Amino acid sequence: MSHIAVIMDEWFEDSEYTEPAEAFKAAGHRLTVVGLEAGNTVRGKKENTPVVIDLAVGKARVDDFDALLIPGGYSPDKLRAHEAPVEFVKEFVNSGKPVFSICHGPQILITADVVKGRKMTGWKSIAQDIRNAGAEFLDQAVVVDGNLVSSRFPGDIPAFIEASLKMLS
Repeated sequence: MSHIAVIMDEWFEDSEYTEPAEAFKAAGHRLTVVGLEAGNTVRGKKENTPVVIDLAVGKARVDDFDALLIPGGYSPDKLRAHEAPVEFVKEFVNSGKPVFSICHGPQILITADVVKGRKMTGWKSIAQDIRNAGAEFLDQAVVVDGNLVSSRFPGDIPAFIEASLKMLS
């Protein structure tokens, strides 16, 4: 089964992590939470869900993973202020391995400069940011473009999980 990196920081959208994580684990996949500092506990913005960072992003290697999950909330915006997460995401997208991004997840993809010419979706408040980065924004529950799966918000999680698991199979 696949080994999935989950890149997160403080104030992630709880359900955009917990629901895909549960589904991936139930399907037999293994998850490693990657963040700024191993051992730190980050918390969700609505339900205060605690998640321990397993691996510092500066020590994470794309070769060690089969896919990447980018939950939304404020986490992607916080992460994109740091070079190591941006480089990790850029390398992951360019590797051709699956990348699953929901809600505000595209913010770090935009900073990594990997969305030009792609079709994707995300939270409505970043639709223009997605367009300005050279991607075509589609207002639909899930968009699959090559190795990139994207969704808009928590209501899209079932479609997001289904498309992500299909890509992993």
